Amino acid sequence: MSTETPPSEPTASVRSSPVRAAIAARRSTKRFSDLPPSRADIEALLQAAVCAPDHGQLAPWRFTVLQGEARGVFADALAEALRRRMPEVADEAVAREREKAFRSPVLIVVSAHAEPHPKVPAVEQWVAVGAAIQNLWLAAVEMGLGLAWKTGNPAYDPVVKEALGVPEGDAVIGFLHVGTPLATAPPRTPDAASRTRWL
Repeated sequence: MSTETPPSEPTASVRSSPVRAAIAARRSTKRFSDLPPSRADIEALLQAAVCAPDHGQLAPWRFTVLQGEARGVFADALAEALRRRMPEVADEAVAREREKAFRSPVLIVVSAHAEPHPKVPAVEQWVAVGAAIQNLWLAAVEMGLGLAWKTGNPAYDPVVKEALGVPEGDAVIGFLHVGTPLATAPPRTPDAASRTRWL
């Protein structure tokens, strides 16, 4: 007998709330259409992002939007960074690495600029940027757009950061691929109870 728990349907209270429905529907997009979102749509996503909680109102988030041919800047940086990390890497692997820049019609690079502050340590500022990404993602769900949040070695590579204009002291928090979803990750069955203590 299987011990797996089948996916549960959202409760009536979740379905009746647009916010909670968007949270329940949020999942990574695996494949995107080539049709890019409009500039107005992208600006709406960014405006949602900057409404995130922000201790001290420091606005630590930074956004770099790449679309069209500009994605080639990211592709070139990915290839160069891979060759620097793995000098003997095969050309086919480099080509696959370059293709990652074109998996969606729009790429939003989200970075964190942490200001020295006596009451707001850097970790709180990075967390604020993470909250901004969640806001952006939920807005994308509401607008019918898909999103994939990527990091990996390129997020920490100085070659990639320099190519994207991210200052040395700033941290790349995510490469956000945005577009019309054609395929998404399967639904999850999140379990808050197993990670919760009641005192």
